[in-house]
Amino acid sequence: MNRSFALLTALALLGGCQVLSPATPDGTPPVEDASPAATTPQPKVYASFPQETLFALLTAELAGQRNRFDIALGNYVQQANATQDAGVAERGFRIAEYLGAEQAALDTALIWAKNAPDNLDAQRAAAVQLARAGRYDESMVYMESVLQRQGDTHFDFLALSAAETDPDTRSGLLQSFERLLEKHPNNGQLLFGKALLLQQDDRPQEALELLEERTAQLDDVSPLLLRARLLQSLERGDEALPLLEQGLERHPEDKRLRLTYARLLVAQGRLEDAKGEFSALLQQFPTDDDLRFSLALVCLEAEAWKEAIVYLEELVERDSHVDAAHFNLARAYEALNKPKSALIEYALVGPGNDFLPAQARQTELLLAEERGEEASARLRKAREAQPDYAIQLYLIESEALAKQQQPDAAWTLIGQALKQFPDDLNLLYTRAMLAEKRDDLAQLEQDLRFIIEREPDNAMALNALGYTLADRTTRYAEARELIELAHQINPEDPAILDSLGWVHYRLGNLDEAERLLRQALQRFPDHEVAAHLGEVLWAQGKQREARKVWAGALKEQPDSTVLRSTLQRLTGSETL
Repeated sequence: MNRSFALLTALALLGGCQVLSPATPDGTPPVEDASPAATTPQPKVYASFPQETLFALLTAELAGQRNRFDIALGNYVQQANATQDAGVAERGFRIAEYLGAEQAALDTALIWAKNAPDNLDAQRAAAVQLARAGRYDESMVYMESVLQRQGDTHFDFLALSAAETDPDTRSGLLQSFERLLEKHPNNGQLLFGKALLLQQDDRPQEALELLEERTAQLDDVSPLLLRARLLQSLERGDEALPLLEQGLERHPEDKRLRLTYARLLVAQGRLEDAKGEFSALLQQFPTDDDLRFSLALVCLEAEAWKEAIVYLEELVERDSHVDAAHFNLARAYEALNKPKSALIEYALVGPGNDFLPAQARQTELLLAEERGEEASARLRKAREAQPDYAIQLYLIESEALAKQQQPDAAWTLIGQALKQFPDDLNLLYTRAMLAEKRDDLAQLEQDLRFIIEREPDNAMALNALGYTLADRTTRYAEARELIELAHQINPEDPAILDSLGWVHYRLGNLDEAERLLRQALQRFPDHEVAAHLGEVLWAQGKQREARKVWAGALKEQPDSTVLRSTLQRLTGSETL
């Protein structure tokens, strides 16, 4: 909807504050009754306002018509303060809320609530605005006023608004909820709000118990959805499914409930059932392209490639999720062994989240078909068209060339990239790794030390240099110092634990090496870590255990050159 027209509607010529229409359900400013009776000024309405107030309000109306919303809102706020009139304050609040003017919305809501104490909308507006401002204790006073009049209090909003606050604020708000619950123990909105606060306070079990104890007062969809989320967070997702199924029996048309159920089916691996639920949702909401995209992704996960293609092509036709649709169309065509169609789709992916993954897959496909010149030409064109992605595109091409066993081409490319971006740390790190493959340890050390000088806390660079010195030189003490620095920064990183174990092995600390390498392998069952642990065990005389470790790794990665070379060196054979 045209913004100026919408606000012009809200600022239709003032027909008197006593005949202002209430807000529409979606919170936008109301459309005034255009009939003569509604727009004819009534003397009794204006009689209580001085001339300067009338002039200011009419100026506000004219300013709104001319898109000077700042003047319109400013005049209404000023006159709400001056007159303390509930109608003027409400009008100012509606405009402020529509424009997102938080302070003005708070100020006018408080004036409106003060001067219309029996108006539930006014009391609720004040409560919500106070909550948004973080003034929770004051907000609760207005909430209780609404509660006593049996109105909808929006306690859920009050609880949700506290999510980003500090623990002390949340604790105070929780105590306020508990005090109100003592007075109104069966109020479902209060119970739900308290459960939300308990969840935010990382007390999911207490929140769940509260909801399960008071199900009679919490038959609404929102508490049911919260129960399902809590069950999942407590790793009891299998209990959430029947709960949601019961909810769907009572609320079969509720979109949120069915969508949550469908997503949980995906999480449980019941892809065919999930497809059925998403299909039903799409039939119910045929214009919802988020649902259409979700259904396409479920089809891809279920390897229903052709079905996924139908929904993805619909998205492209509807000009919705276009780049993601092209990217996933390419995935589907790859799975159907149609590389030509896949390349067409990857090429259609524009800048955004899927752009770089599309470029990477496109490059790998072309190199696999020995179309290296075409791959380079496409990436060069992409770098020219999207200069903000240039460095990432160089890295993609370099990695793809290295995977295709073309180290010289990768080396040349990174050299070109560094001429354009000489101080980029990612390019320098990549050159360092390529230098190691070329046995150019001087270049590797130069690049990694440059990175460490710029970023002393770069654990990846510290670890890479330390491991290389431990593995390829006899500078073990220096290597240990570098790796220990990396370990202090990232103590849980299995790659660093592997390096630390390896340098202890080089230093002859076999027991410590075994301890660290076992930790690394447990956290990251990698073939290179297994090769290292097996070698340490072999050096300790634990040959049978070493062979067991190697056998397990070979089963997972039978073509591992690291494992084969370790076996050849220690046992005289590449096989066990």
